[in-house]
Amino acid sequence: MTARSPPRSRRGARCNGHPMSTDVIAAIAVALGAGWASGLNTYAAVLVLGAAQRLGLVALPHDLQVLASPWVMGVAVILFALNFFADKIPYIDSINDMLQTFVRVPAGALLAYGAAGGLSPEVAVIAGLLGGTLAAGTHIAKTGTRALINTSPEPFSNIAASFAEDIGVIGGLALAIAHPITFLCLLALFVALLIWLLPKLVRLALVPFRRLAGNRQRP
Repeated sequence: MTARSPPRSRRGARCNGHPMSTDVIAAIAVALGAGWASGLNTYAAVLVLGAAQRLGLVALPHDLQVLASPWVMGVAVILFALNFFADKIPYIDSINDMLQTFVRVPAGALLAYGAAGGLSPEVAVIAGLLGGTLAAGTHIAKTGTRALINTSPEPFSNIAASFAEDIGVIGGLALAIAHPITFLCLLALFVALLIWLLPKLVRLALVPFRRLAGNRQRP
């Protein structure tokens, strides 16, 4: 997978003392970016990658070129629209997040695996594992943050957070395509922050379900 840009040197970062081509860096950035973005909004990630392929901004590996199919993008638009509205209603968004657990994490792994499909099979499998892990991390962060926001009586912070997430998916994947090294550096910072915040976010993510269980136990 390569980002389509003006000719440039194919020598980039170095890995274990060996030069790593910019095409490899670009593939890794998009693979990890797809996993990260899927944890926030899988349908937006599919649409961004599909649109980038159709517009010639990126050359996805063969297995992921199907994302540019009008049928795939059409279904993704419908699902994105449904998620768009559900994601902006307090508490409905938490239920939606619970259901999306079964979509975001597997999709993140599959998208990352497919994006690295042009590299060696070993790298593709590792990318899939990392993509699924990143999707799980961002999904937990999103769910925990929304649980905290839902404690506020006004709905506007929830709506603002949802828009910020959608914009983040678009901007993050655009950065991964256009400036892969910058994206990977920012992703490393995000992962470090997420590791520190993860225990707190898990507790926050469980708040709505504990409240629901408590209400059921009341006479």
